[in-house]
Amino acid sequence: MLKKIPYSKQNIVKKDIISVNKILKSDFLTSGPTVEHFEKKISKEVNSKYAVATNSATSALHIACLSLGLKKNDIIWTSSISFVASANCAKYCGARVEFLDISFETFNIDTIKLLEKLKEAKKKKILPKILIPVHLAGNPCDMRLIHDLSKKYKFKIIEDASHALGAKINNFRIGSCKYSDLTVFSFHPVKMITTGEGGIITTNNYKTKEKLKILREHGIVRQKKKFKLKYSLDTHYEQHSLGYNYRMSDIHAALGISQIDRLNSFVKKRNLIKNFYLEKLKNLPIKFQKIDKKNLCSYHLIIIIVSQKIRNKLFNYLKNKNININIHYIPIFIHPYYFRKKYLKNINSINYYNSAISLPAFYDITKAQLNYVVNQIRIFFKKNVK
Repeated sequence: MLKKIPYSKQNIVKKDIISVNKILKSDFLTSGPTVEHFEKKISKEVNSKYAVATNSATSALHIACLSLGLKKNDIIWTSSISFVASANCAKYCGARVEFLDISFETFNIDTIKLLEKLKEAKKKKILPKILIPVHLAGNPCDMRLIHDLSKKYKFKIIEDASHALGAKINNFRIGSCKYSDLTVFSFHPVKMITTGEGGIITTNNYKTKEKLKILREHGIVRQKKKFKLKYSLDTHYEQHSLGYNYRMSDIHAALGISQIDRLNSFVKKRNLIKNFYLEKLKNLPIKFQKIDKKNLCSYHLIIIIVSQKIRNKLFNYLKNKNININIHYIPIFIHPYYFRKKYLKNINSINYYNSAISLPAFYDITKAQLNYVVNQIRIFFKKNVK
């Protein structure tokens, strides 16, 4: 038996360590010029006009909502299958959350059901102010259709691309905001690149970018032309609104700058891992996520679907074989905080949750580890499925 195989982990090389050590010896540890450099690197990578770095994707989602004017009793819609942060960001603003069912093929928002729900909501005059589509596992949602619907039904779009740095719709990078108002990325250690902890928001709107920067920094304004009070010292600053301490530090940004140079390599490796699993498991009763051939999936996660009858048994079997698989995610509406019976009709989300397993996928995974995983899965099916 091999040493325990994680479902995912960060890849840290000597260059990353040197980059962080350099900042530790510099004049700036908190938010400074390195954060600005990182923001520009991300903007260039995804082809957006602006980027605003934060201390997490959760805080990024929060101020993204605020920058679009989300307030008490407004409504957002998001996917049932995501981490809770995709919904919590609305609650932080006092808004209401509605959950959309997913496609059992793509694991993203079911656009047919989305259209039906929009038509019904328009009749009842309860349309959402913001839609937050989630690119689950790095699989791009049908953003062109969602963008067209946003124009017809007058809602704003925040892409939750926490899984999708490096992914593309045709030749457009997720994060370019071609089909959205803002895009949010995560740099948690198991994501496409890491800053330790961190997030970023991309946008093409200058005013939105300025709002985000103020919200990120306590609601404080430092530009002289915007001051409302008389002042005599150059250390003067003013708080103009309620904001938060959501800044990224230069230490974290330095790691991100080093990592972003390897993004294409990370995405390529994860696609190779997925293709390996697909080939080696093709004769088994296992289903993989459907990806539009015109798109590039970043494969933050590699998710398989198996029969509900054997999912838990397979999960426990692999765990006992030192394979640390995972499940992404519990439908948000099942959590006690969000539970409402009406969402039990989101049957695809429930069936997905009872069938899904995330297989090990990370840059440093070895051929021996991959072979061990597929061999154990094949042994399980040989013993348990006739």
